[in-house]
Amino acid sequence: MKRLDKALAMLGLCMKAGKLVSGEFSAMDAIKSRKAFLTVMASDASENTKKRFRDKCAYRGIPIVEYGDKEALGRAVGKEGRAVLAILEEGFATNILHIMEVNGCQK
Repeated sequence: MKRLDKALAMLGLCMKAGKLVSGEFSAMDAIKSRKAFLTVMASDASENTKKRFRDKCAYRGIPIVEYGDKEALGRAVGKEGRAVLAILEEGFATNILHIMEVNGCQK
């Protein structure tokens, strides 16, 4: 199994466990309420979306990574294309972040 597949599989597992929210509005709510431990953003998200989420995450000290595209992130969590995902459990966030860092994703 490729590293990329492992990261996406972990996102799917996280979704099944109920520890992930997807979509810009849900993710932003999780960030603002400090429930998010990690934010995953699609590389093909709009520049406005990227800036808005980077700023909010930086202000609240929440790690944010750019990984995959909207289609891949959506498929990983069983939905249509998703620009932003927020991980709501620290253990999942740490594990996913480690897999993505090994894979050379952009912070």
